[in-house]
Amino acid sequence: MLTKETKIKLKNGLHIRPASLFVKEAKKFISKITITLNKKTVNAKSLFKLQTLELEYGKKITITAIGKDEKTAISHLIKFISNLK
Repeated sequence: MLTKETKIKLKNGLHIRPASLFVKEAKKFISKITITLNKKTVNAKSLFKLQTLELEYGKKITITAIGKDEKTAISHLIKFISNLK
């Protein structure tokens, strides 16, 4: 299991469009991937579940991956979120 924290830098947060792009990226990995915000954890491969977190600008989220490609998944998804515009 690998866990990493990052901050949402998108001015409008992870609304539908960027969240759907994130889900698409998360689905590329075989590892189980979750996002945690305020003690609530959801499947990062589910757009519906991500929307329940209210991923707004400036909030710190924790991404966790469990599986064979967890290291690659975490580094890729952290970089992906950081580069969203």
